Amino acid sequence: MQRSINVTPLKAIRLQRGLSLTEVSTAVHIDSGNLSRIERRQQTPSLELAERLSKFYGAAVTEMQILYPERFMQEGGDV
Repeated sequence: MQRSINVTPLKAIRLQRGLSLTEVSTAVHIDSGNLSRIERRQQTPSLELAERLSKFYGAAVTEMQILYPERFMQEGGDV
């Protein structure tokens, strides 16, 4: 079933690159559950974690996009 959802920039870049939550969370040294909650806006990352995530993605997603995803939301995705 497809429906339109709001996708955070952090989740969008992960999906675009075909990476799993586990791959990203292992690379930035956090729990995959925490990353999932951050991607779904249920948890706010620390400034340090936002920087690590941005560096991991080669600045394709900025710290501002990670810390304030609601300002950069896009439509789309499968659920």
